[in-house]
Amino acid sequence: MPKVKPVALVTGGANGIGRAVARHLLGAGWCVGVVDLPGSGLRRSFSARARNVVLIEGDVREQEIAARAVTAVVKRFGRLDGLVSNAGIMIRKPLRQLTLAEWHRVLDTNLTATFLFARAAEKELRKARGAIVTIASTRARMSESNTESYSASKGGVVALAHALSISLGPRVRVNCVSPGWIETKKYTALRYKDHAQHPVGRVGKPADIAEIVAWLLDRERSGFVTGADFVIDGGMTRKMIYEED
Repeated sequence: MPKVKPVALVTGGANGIGRAVARHLLGAGWCVGVVDLPGSGLRRSFSARARNVVLIEGDVREQEIAARAVTAVVKRFGRLDGLVSNAGIMIRKPLRQLTLAEWHRVLDTNLTATFLFARAAEKELRKARGAIVTIASTRARMSESNTESYSASKGGVVALAHALSISLGPRVRVNCVSPGWIETKKYTALRYKDHAQHPVGRVGKPADIAEIVAWLLDRERSGFVTGADFVIDGGMTRKMIYEED
C-alpha cells in the first residue's frame, strides 16, 4: 500500500521565507498549497500544472480566502496535515506619520490572518493530527525605531501560537518560529560586517527557516514539541552590544 503524502498549506509563499518553506516541503515529498496576492509572482515561483502543488491567489486578510484555500487543498489532495502561517508585511514610519489604516493593514496581514487560517484549518488539522507553525520575528522581543505596527503584530503571533497550542492540543501541535535577519534577496551584496556581527558568523538564509519549519511539521520527529517559540537569529538576541571608546 503506497504511503500517503502529507499535505501543507503555506501563506505568503510567492517569495522569501514562504517560498523556501514551500519548496523545501515539496522536495521532501509533501503536497503543498501556496497562498499569496495576485501579482506577487506566485505563478513564476511554482508551476500551476505540477501535480503536487495548488496555487491560491488572494489577500490573507479576508476570511473567505482562508476558507477557500483550505477547501482547495483538501479538494485536491484529500487532507491537510500542516499549516504554515508566514504571510507578513512591514510598514516602517515614524509613529506620528503612521495612519490607522496602515496600522490595521499590518496587524491584519501578520496577525489576524494567522487567526483566520488557523480557524479555517482546525477541522482538517484535527482529523490529521497535524501541526501549525506561525512565523513571527525577533522584533517581538527587541525593536528598531519606527516599527510599532510590525513589532506589535509579531508579538501577537508569538502569543497566539501558544494560545492555540493549548486550545487545539493534543490533536494539533502549534509552534512559532521567530527569525532574525534573513536575507531574502541579495545575499551576495551583504558586507563583511553584516555577517561578522552575528555570533554564528553569517546572516541567515530562507533555507535556515525552512529546515526548522519542516521539522516542526513532522510529527514523528517533533511530536513532543508544542507551544514553543524558536528564535532563529544566529545568536543576535543573546549578544550584548556596547559602545566602545
